[in-house]
Amino acid sequence: MAINKESQGFTFLFSVIMVVIVATVLALAALGLKGPQEENMKQERMQNILGSIQVESTREEAGAKFDQYVIKRLTLNAKGEVMSEVSGPVKSLSTDGKEEFESDAFNIDVKKQYRDRTMSDDERKYPLFICEKDGSSYYVVPLVGTGLWGPIWGFLALEKDMNTVYGATFDHKTETPGLGAEINQGWFESPFVGDQIFDENGTFVSIDVVKGGAAPEDKHGVDAITGGTITSNGVSNMLENTLKVYVPYFKKNSDIAAI
Repeated sequence: MAINKESQGFTFLFSVIMVVIVATVLALAALGLKGPQEENMKQERMQNILGSIQVESTREEAGAKFDQYVIKRLTLNAKGEVMSEVSGPVKSLSTDGKEEFESDAFNIDVKKQYRDRTMSDDERKYPLFICEKDGSSYYVVPLVGTGLWGPIWGFLALEKDMNTVYGATFDHKTETPGLGAEINQGWFESPFVGDQIFDENGTFVSIDVVKGGAAPEDKHGVDAITGGTITSNGVSNMLENTLKVYVPYFKKNSDIAAI
């Protein structure tokens, strides 16, 4: 029987078949790209952590340098207690299994820990990366926040006193070019070096991104981005909201509590 290609039924059937074929091709492509995409994200995160301790690396070098400089990956609870400690190569879900993958602080979805309101404090997990470089120890905290148009994030490295900033890296998804997007530039990140998150009395004060400029002697402030006020405020809020979670650990494991 001849098929009437001019009929509505034929047009509908042809459309359905094409949709199924295209959807199948896209699904297979997504599955094929999932592995490389996850590897790229892992390498980029490693680069950012290394960047916070002022170690430069390409994506190809990131894994080896991460293993060299990051000696421990801790998972903390809301009380600042260590729930797990991992070292060596980053755990993979495909090769190490779900339990080991989830015990590795590197694999914690930091955004979820701060924004999932269905989680109780007892369920939350916070990663902390302990690094060694040139005989000194550094403590790297992952940061998450919100800018003008979307999420912002970064890593802040503290010196062995768990107070003084050694380095910082920030990034964004959709901030305004030439304004808020400048948070990932060295001229914005560098002034954080040498600032402190506790005052002389041992009180947590964080670091404020100051509109109009921080005073030269201010150890708890840096200059905001001209024209990028909302993103600058987002960085301030991100630092305060993220770092305060780690205060119990810092006070238990440093001389801050004795000040």
